[in-house]
Amino acid sequence: MTNVMRQKAITGLKQGETFVYKRTFTREETLDFGDLTRDYNPVHYDGRWTGEKGFKGLICHGLLVGSMICEFGGQVGWLASGMNFKFIRPVYFQDTIQCRVTITKISNEGRAEAEAVFTNQDGQEVGKAHMTGRLPMEKEKQVLAAMVTEGDPTNKLSDAAYPLMQDRLMQDR
Repeated sequence: MTNVMRQKAITGLKQGETFVYKRTFTREETLDFGDLTRDYNPVHYDGRWTGEKGFKGLICHGLLVGSMICEFGGQVGWLASGMNFKFIRPVYFQDTIQCRVTITKISNEGRAEAEAVFTNQDGQEVGKAHMTGRLPMEKEKQVLAAMVTEGDPTNKLSDAAYPLMQDRLMQDR
């Protein structure tokens, strides 16, 4: 058995389907993200700055949190063509964010749209995203199925690499 999102992509995604998963953000991830993106805004690094901005502490990069949509996209083979984010509240180190992705539109040509809602551990909405892209067509689904049959070795969220993913996805439904 494979990752639930990957399996859904193989059998065919449907309009209205929702996928829910969580992630806890750390200071180390934020520092790494800043190095990768060269975003050294003091709001991520200096408590004096965040105090002046009215935050209770250092905050994670918004795009780091927004990147949670990449987990969905990567598992289902979504080829992104557009992303639009709205950041509503700050995400602090050690906050656990739930990402709820709902497919809102699918055309016969595989073009699709989806909405993502990001919520913190207190149930507060911290962000939203609208995505456009292309879903896997029949031959691409066959390739995904072959990859899964081979153990999905390049997918660190496959059962072999991350066995708790199934339980996490099922519990969050």
